[in-house]
Amino acid sequence: MERKDDGYKFKKVISIGVVSELTGLSQRQIRYYEERKLIFPDRSKGTRKYSFDDVERLMDIADKREEGVPTQEIRRELTKELREKMLKGQMNAHFRLRG
Repeated sequence: MERKDDGYKFKKVISIGVVSELTGLSQRQIRYYEERKLIFPDRSKGTRKYSFDDVERLMDIADKREEGVPTQEIRRELTKELREKMLKGQMNAHFRLRG
């Protein structure tokens, strides 16, 4: 599914406390995944805000960590996914294709 900036799933409105409750991860774990560049919350005045897409990503990260996948490997996978999406977007724009 392609990202729609105006879709509710991508709006950064959820506090870290709520994300912690939704995912079962501690706030410390969530901040650690941010430090490892696996998640990118919006920050204003020291407050982190997450989207539902971020919540899904954190749950996926937690599942992979339970399976023993190191954070470096998760980061490599994320980087690969982002590159593929960017390339697809560039190709779609160049050829005026719809996603």
